[in-house]
Amino acid sequence: MTRLPFYLLALVLFVSACKSKPNQSEATQTADQVPTVQAPAFNADSAYAYIEQQVKFGPRVPNTPAHVQAGNYLVAKLKQFGCAVTEQNFVATTWDGKKLNARNIIGSINPTATKRIVLTSHWDSRPTADQDPDAADKSKSVLGANDGASGVGVLLELARTIQQTQQKPAVGIDIIFFDAEDWGNGEKAGNDYETQSGNQYDYIGFCLGSRYWAKNLHKPGYSAYYGILLDMVGAKGATFAKEGYSMQFAPSVVNNVWQTASRLGYSQYFVDTPGGQITDDHVAPNTIAKIPMIDIIHTNIGSGGFFPAWHTAEDNMSNIDRGTLKAVGQTLLQVAYNEQ
Repeated sequence: MTRLPFYLLALVLFVSACKSKPNQSEATQTADQVPTVQAPAFNADSAYAYIEQQVKFGPRVPNTPAHVQAGNYLVAKLKQFGCAVTEQNFVATTWDGKKLNARNIIGSINPTATKRIVLTSHWDSRPTADQDPDAADKSKSVLGANDGASGVGVLLELARTIQQTQQKPAVGIDIIFFDAEDWGNGEKAGNDYETQSGNQYDYIGFCLGSRYWAKNLHKPGYSAYYGILLDMVGAKGATFAKEGYSMQFAPSVVNNVWQTASRLGYSQYFVDTPGGQITDDHVAPNTIAKIPMIDIIHTNIGSGGFFPAWHTAEDNMSNIDRGTLKAVGQTLLQVAYNEQ
């Protein structure tokens, strides 16, 4: 065996060590990719059942008996799962001057925790199926199995899972079901908007509950590290691009969620691609309450638009897929359990 001079041997060892040791950014990236706590399993069958129960009430349109019954059901379920429940009753004025008896429903997990995150969805459904190809169905109210009930079902199951699991997340979680999101008129513009830093976010009568909450937080001085909105998260083959306003206001939150989904094997749902800017219930918390909130919303990659039954009479349980519910619910649980 050929002997190397001592100084050459030292040099070889030094170079070898430099090659095998990751740099600081690589070490940080590796640490970030390994969950410190394994989240419990998310039960998609249970989430599906919660969606189905909401749909059984009928369209959850404000000022209807079905809306009242569904709201009472959500309050009861959150209390059953150990949440501290707050109800925000308010009267919302629509783009066409109607008065809606509305309520935001808030369920708090670990209410004494200082560090908090917000998980939200809207629970009302649209009063008219304006996108239905059948003219006879355009005046019908929408059941909203995917557009509304799917996000609520995922969050109810998340609350149930945490309540029944011995190891809880270290962070406090506020689940908010926003009301009166879906009354707007997609053909009218300019008469109902918020302005932030010279940019106009045109609501056209949508997102009334989230705006009310952002202006009237359910607790004085309330704040959260970030929020995640779910909208249309139950359809088969759903794809979630990185929504534009989410990337504008909270890119680190978006990347955290999408990277978590990728590690769990759900990249076919959480697609690493830019999406369009969508005025949804996350805009008011960002612009008014100054809470960075992102939107997980089903959009068609490349062609744009939403799932085929959006705002039609066909938004029923036939659209709901347990695989999609599992991907979204398990990702959210892992994101929550990764918080320290």
